[in-house]
Amino acid sequence: MQFSFEFVLETLPALIAAAGVTIRVAAITIALSLFFGTVLTIVRALKIRPVNVAISIYISFIRGTPLLVQIFLAYYALPALGIRLGPVTAGVLAITANNAAFMTEIFRGALASIPPGQIEAAASLGLKPRAIWLKVVLPQLYMRSLPAIVNECTIVIKGTALLAVITVVEVFRTAQQIGSSSFRPFETFVAAGIVFLGLCLIISQFGLWLERRFALRRGT
Repeated sequence: MQFSFEFVLETLPALIAAAGVTIRVAAITIALSLFFGTVLTIVRALKIRPVNVAISIYISFIRGTPLLVQIFLAYYALPALGIRLGPVTAGVLAITANNAAFMTEIFRGALASIPPGQIEAAASLGLKPRAIWLKVVLPQLYMRSLPAIVNECTIVIKGTALLAVITVVEVFRTAQQIGSSSFRPFETFVAAGIVFLGLCLIISQFGLWLERRFALRRGT
């Protein structure tokens, strides 16, 4: 059976429609990852030893195990503890837990690059710790981490493909269904790859636009 570009084009509309699920899952996951990554960074900065040890264990577990295992744990293991989640919720939980760990590591590196004098100056002006974090630290933290954040966002987009194993009907699951029914898996997965590539390129270009915008602000 010869490769058919026509079939790739015919398959794209169905996969683009399924990308709506991928985008929703990724958007929720990225927002939650940024939030929890920020919270973990602030908590780690307080230097409460038992808490930091617990966070280090969590990060080590996330970095040392495959995302697929974490998805299975969220979907199949949590019910054993009485926590039953739907496929999408379990998927969002697993990818968020994974991505938040990497986000806080990114933020930890960015935090170390912020001159301590700025924080000391803000404190000497009478700003409370909350105001220092919101007005001095976090804006710089996000700007310094932007390229890495964008990279993590593309990883989340690609990671949603793993949710097909717990029956979330996103781009990859839809491609599996079309490939099985048409007996043309090669063309179908090429089409899926094009959709994922398009989504990642959009995120990358948006990240570049933000970088240029921040650079112009700093220049003024």
